[in-house]
Amino acid sequence: MLDKKVSELLNNQINKEFYSAYLYLDFSNYYYDQGLDGFGNWFKIQAQEERDHAMLFIQYMQNNGEKIELGAVDKPSVTLSGAKSVLEETLKHEQYVTSLIHTIYDAAYSVKDFRTMQFLDWFVKEQGEEENNADNLIKRFELFGDDPKSLYMLDNELGARVYAAPSLVL
Repeated sequence: MLDKKVSELLNNQINKEFYSAYLYLDFSNYYYDQGLDGFGNWFKIQAQEERDHAMLFIQYMQNNGEKIELGAVDKPSVTLSGAKSVLEETLKHEQYVTSLIHTIYDAAYSVKDFRTMQFLDWFVKEQGEEENNADNLIKRFELFGDDPKSLYMLDNELGARVYAAPSLVL
């Protein structure tokens, strides 16, 4: 059985991961509406990853005999004001998710819950990759976004992204 606070934070993270999936689906739709199908594809796959993250938290809770309480998933409230602003919002959101993971890790550390810390190690690494990916997209957009031919090539590259399920063993 997990510490009460750790369990609550893990349960809350499930909802946050589902929100992330909704947010990235919203971003995906924005790009599809703009005719940037590659960007739309990239964010659709990102949404799938976030959904899988939620499922990993659910499985971890179940494996530890914890009751899961699913909350309502909020409608994304980000105002989308341009292709670059969406990328900037992505980085801000990933930094926020990183802070949530660190909070859970800190709570687990404070009660010497090494099993949960080990579970979260994968997410700590994943969040580093997510922030790096978001930052790189911003930099690449800044380099190529004003040139239609370069933006077309970047959009095609992002359209080639395929989904790969996470390989975390619980």
